[in-house]
Amino acid sequence: MLAVTNIFENKRSYVLGDPELELLGDRDKLAQWRHKGMGPAYYRLGRKIVYRGGDLNQWVEAHRVDPNAGGK
Repeated sequence: MLAVTNIFENKRSYVLGDPELELLGDRDKLAQWRHKGMGPAYYRLGRKIVYRGGDLNQWVEAHRVDPNAGGK
């Protein structure tokens, strides 16, 4: 089965409030992950949080679950 690796545009920057980030969770969930050192890589530019599409795609792919990989 083919993995979906480009859910986000690789060269685009995403900021809190962008609807595409809702795929990962709401604003509070993303804040919790940042506080706990979890979640996708991000940049903190002053008070602004910026996610790069390539980083988001890497994080999504790293959390991909293939239920058929168990080899029954």
